[in-house]
This record gives sequence, C-alpha cells and structure tokens, in this order.
Amino acid sequence: MLKPLGDSSILVQLGDEIDSALNQRVHTLDALLQSIPTVIETVPAYCTVLVHYDPLITTYNQIKNRIEEKISQLDESTHRPSRRLEIPVLYGNASGLDASTLLSTSFDLVAATLGLSPSELIRLHSEREYTIYMMGFTPGFPYMGILNEKLTLPRLSTPRTRVPAGSVAIAGSQTGIYPVDSPGGWHILGHTPLKLFDPASETPFLFSPGDIVKFIPTN
Repeated sequence: MLKPLGDSSILVQLGDEIDSALNQRVHTLDALLQSIPTVIETVPAYCTVLVHYDPLITTYNQIKNRIEEKISQLDESTHRPSRRLEIPVLYGNASGLDASTLLSTSFDLVAATLGLSPSELIRLHSEREYTIYMMGFTPGFPYMGILNEKLTLPRLSTPRTRVPAGSVAIAGSQTGIYPVDSPGGWHILGHTPLKLFDPASETPFLFSPGDIVKFIPTN
C-alpha cells in the first residue's frame, strides 16, 4: 500500500506487524528505492519505508510508478548484506549504573519478575542474534528483536526521567540500547561502554537498520 504524506513523501507499507522476514523485505526494498534518482532520502521502519522525493523534478504519479516498479522486483532481488556487530555488555548492577535510580527495574528485579536466575537471564538475552528493525526515538537508538519469549515484559507504566547512555534494555519482544542520556521506560539489564552516537563524526551512528547484533557478556 502506498500513501502520500504531504507534498514530497510517500509511505510504502508492506505489512502491519513486527516480523523478521517482513522487516528483511523492508530493508531489501529500501536498498532498491535508493537507486531512484529523484529520491532524496528513505526511512525504513518495522514494516514500512518512508520515501522523501524532490517534487520540483518529479510528480507524485511518476514517483509512485517508480516505487511500484521496485516493489515488483522484491521477490527477484537478493537480500541486502547485513553487517554483524558484537556488542560487549556488563550485565547487572555491577555495570556501574546508579543503583538507587534504577532500583525499581534493576537486573535482579527483572530476573525475579521473570522467574529466572541471573545466569539464565544473561544466557537468554545474549545467546541470540538480533536484527535492527529500525532506528528511533533518540538519535541512534536501535529497536532489535526478537527476544526469547521467556524475556517478554511490558514497558514500565511510568518511564524513568533519565536512563544513562549505554544502557542495554528490554521491553515487549524487543531489546535496545540507549545511545544518550534520556527518559525511557524499558527494563535495564546492563551497560555497554561503546559509543552509539557521535554527532561530530562523519559516521555519527554505530548502527544502521538491518544490522545483526550479538551481545557478548563481559561479566
């Protein structure tokens, strides 16, 4: 489904759920769309791609036809190669985060809520490879999935006013890392020393949509 947004954007929707295979199609289509000369920028998400185009050199119908052409090529296209990144994580309160600030959602409380031992929680979170579905709500925040169903927890009913940069967290069926100090309502499991966002760099983001992430415990 194609839907116009404003006078210079089109939203391409390939589905309506969080699904790894569907998201792979999104990233494959995203790569195809970037080859259209009149496309300025594309923004892939869970099941959609937002396409920004130049209305001064193309019309809505023209860009719509080009997008539909690329969609028709999806099944014949090879998937875009994914980068694989290993992310070191120090799990638990030993991560150096402020234990008083995170008391209500500490690693130990998450383990107890899920009925898991600390070692089992670490194993279940770190044994999988996760696909980055999309980037959101702060610069460089990766939404990744899918978690083992034993780790599924709803978001906090009241988000924290500050989550330290580098915090590795889970919510629903997803996991993520806070790239900067920010408010947030996910359950924190640990911390990574890596810098996810550097606005002064030529490549400011560590991650890109479609990357594959493996967490490496450093405890």
